[in-house]
Amino acid sequence: MKVAVIGATGFVGKAMLPELLDRDHMVIGIARHPEKLGFRHPGLAMRAGDAFNVDQLAVLLKGQEAVISAFNPGWTNPNIYKDYIEGAKCIQEAVKKAGIKRLIVVGGGEGDGALATRDYLEVLKKEEDLEWTFFSPAILMNPTTSGKRKGIYRMGLDQPVFDKEGKSVLSVEDLAVAIADELEQPKHIRQRFTAAY
Repeated sequence: MKVAVIGATGFVGKAMLPELLDRDHMVIGIARHPEKLGFRHPGLAMRAGDAFNVDQLAVLLKGQEAVISAFNPGWTNPNIYKDYIEGAKCIQEAVKKAGIKRLIVVGGGEGDGALATRDYLEVLKKEEDLEWTFFSPAILMNPTTSGKRKGIYRMGLDQPVFDKEGKSVLSVEDLAVAIADELEQPKHIRQRFTAAY
């Protein structure tokens, strides 16, 4: 599949790229500073893009079959709430303008960032043209200590998934697995879902 990842140099985006590439998808990574990625792959084309520029983004997305948005205006950004909502809406518009039906949005975060992603989900719920999916990460998300994914997870919809110890945990590598699985075998069209161990 031809897949674009927006926010490709961020925490989630950087984990998405190898998972998609290992599955033989052709990937365009879009970021403000694509040179920050730090690795190359024959199936990956990195492009500089601005989430707030609908026309530019639509051109970059043209010809893709799906878009995964891991857009994040920066957790330390004092205007994160406003910037996230505005950027997410611009991405949504650019996906439609590029003629793409499938959009997977990664939410999450803390404080104003979490509030912004939650409020944007309400915007997305009114979207009737796109086959959108909204992914809410587990409450605790870190890279694995080994750097390797487990490849297993449990899913939920609107409530976090907890383990026997009452923790909601998923590595960023396995978050990438859950999103790639949803991309390849859609089970949550126009729905939110979550995953954890």
